[in-house]
Amino acid sequence: MRFIPNNEPAQQAMLAELGLPHLDALFASIPAETRLQRELRIAPGMAEEDQLRLFAELAAKNAAQPDASFLGGGSYPHFAPLVIDSLIQRGEFLTAYTPYQPEVSQGTLQAIFEFQTFMTYLTGMDVANASMYDGASAVAEGVLMAERLTRGRPRVLLSQALHPHYRAVTETHTRFLDIDLNTIPADPLSGRADLAALERLLDEDVSSLVLQQPNCYGVIEDVAAVAERARQAGALLIVAVTEALSLALLEPPGALGADIVAGEAQSFGIPVAYGGPYLGFMATRDPYKRQLPGRIAGQTVDQEGRRGFVLTLATREQHIRREKATSNICTNQNLIMLAALVYLTLMGREGLKTLAAQNVSLLAYFLDRIKEVPGYRVAFSGAHFNEVAIACPAPAAAIVEGCLDRHIVPGLDLGRWNADHADKLLVAVTETKRKADIDALVAALGEVGR
Repeated sequence: MRFIPNNEPAQQAMLAELGLPHLDALFASIPAETRLQRELRIAPGMAEEDQLRLFAELAAKNAAQPDASFLGGGSYPHFAPLVIDSLIQRGEFLTAYTPYQPEVSQGTLQAIFEFQTFMTYLTGMDVANASMYDGASAVAEGVLMAERLTRGRPRVLLSQALHPHYRAVTETHTRFLDIDLNTIPADPLSGRADLAALERLLDEDVSSLVLQQPNCYGVIEDVAAVAERARQAGALLIVAVTEALSLALLEPPGALGADIVAGEAQSFGIPVAYGGPYLGFMATRDPYKRQLPGRIAGQTVDQEGRRGFVLTLATREQHIRREKATSNICTNQNLIMLAALVYLTLMGREGLKTLAAQNVSLLAYFLDRIKEVPGYRVAFSGAHFNEVAIACPAPAAAIVEGCLDRHIVPGLDLGRWNADHADKLLVAVTETKRKADIDALVAALGEVGR
């Protein structure tokens, strides 16, 4: 958790260093009659998030109450500490220019290196890169990377439960290449990839298969089972991640057999912001690192043995012949990446786990409450993280419309993605919600579903 200076242990350590028995002794030279003999009449401290919520409530008295939103579907509202904005707005960080010259770019290069290190921890992989545009293009780049690693295999299997935007971007990237995209059906009961159908689809022509974790219905996939089948067929498993916070709680994809992990790190301190700019990431196993797109910052030492940072691998078109390049990505997402790095540093390992557990707990509360409302049920039996598809007693579009009249955005109408799911509502519950918010949502769903 965050370090709070001047707490009780820190005070005792400072007093011991000064040779003083207690805090009052520090002020002994001040005449007693001039010292305040009572506690300050101020309210107890509040958490930063609660302060912002209080200010929003005060502001709401002068304007219409802002809508409560339970939208997810690839972009997730999470609380971002204000210190992130303060740090990334420092003058030395105001350019996202590529750090080609290490002698003047040590801070930028170290930030990239530290971000990569965080992502290897979270994904369970050996190496991670930087400067991917967003989650969708990172997954598409992962498909192209797998094709390079398994030459002569023209087919790619995409889970039906892969986010449709990620699939669309992958289709665009591969449209004029000799790559044939096929679909792994989702089991209609569990919402997970249909393993029996997967076994029928897998053969020696498959270069890779893409599985989202958790998938676009919010269901947690059996990554290990899919990885085993992919390995037996000689195909690479790409795990796509849209909700990066899940990596703090679920078993890392690398530990379950994934070969490439690619996705979106927006959950790490990046605001939803109408869809961008976001932060793609990619990680892989050590033998595959030379096929990673983007760039890799590495740690080294100079002639005097001092630690330093450099661009270790950057097989992009600026550094190598175009036909030899692994990617045509020509930008540096360092400013957005820096925001995520500050967030991850502030939260730490235990802080992320605690936050992820809070998300699970809040979703569990919603699931308990929605069971009490006639006509609604959980659409898929698989386990969930912080998002769930709910089958509704009326078309989801009508449910959304009715809740909007009550100043609540209840979630995403899945019929927008697939007409077969027109009765399903995708509800995301993160730590930005309180139980009272969830209660209001459940009440609204009960009213409009009658």
